[in-house]
Amino acid sequence: MPRFLEACCTSPEAALAAQAGGASRIELCRDLPCGGLTPAEADIRAAVERCRIPVNILVRPRPGDFTYSAAEIAGMVRSIGVCKEAGANGVVVGALDRHGRVDGAAMRTLIAAARPLSVTFHRAFDVCADPAEALEELIALGCDRLLTSGHEADAYAGRFRLAEIVRQAAGRIVILAGCGIREWNIDAIAAACGAPEYHSSSMTLFKSSPSEVL
Repeated sequence: MPRFLEACCTSPEAALAAQAGGASRIELCRDLPCGGLTPAEADIRAAVERCRIPVNILVRPRPGDFTYSAAEIAGMVRSIGVCKEAGANGVVVGALDRHGRVDGAAMRTLIAAARPLSVTFHRAFDVCADPAEALEELIALGCDRLLTSGHEADAYAGRFRLAEIVRQAAGRIVILAGCGIREWNIDAIAAACGAPEYHSSSMTLFKSSPSEVL
């Protein structure tokens, strides 16, 4: 069955290849080996200008944890401004406090800066202390979407946990299942969890070259 597939890409060329391969939306980032960082402004503008499908931009200033200083949050707000000016569909962000809970103050700042763009909370969720509590807070904050592997190392391992998250969300936030999704396991993941959207950086799904989509 056709599924809504978001392709994680690290260049405008990869985004175009994913679009040609049938992706429904792009998440643009750089430096995937560290989990992804904010892409260069030139790449943001080129991807948005050249793609016909929506392009969301990862806004993450550095590798490592998701607990950010005031200066880092201010930098993220500036990056969000670039995304808005470029015409991006949305931003992908996430912030936790030092106790592993959603950093509500930081997220309110980031969400306010992003509107009216779509806001996805990224896989910081998968290292939070209490996923059920975090989900309710993200809904209350007004996030549009949650990218998650089900609080596990990858979406296949987390497929039954993903099903619990989908049930708890009950349509109040879009659950975007991601991490390790491939052509050979997406059917099993979808059958187990019933998420409305799926996220992959797989060249198998999006028919790109290994150097473009990892």
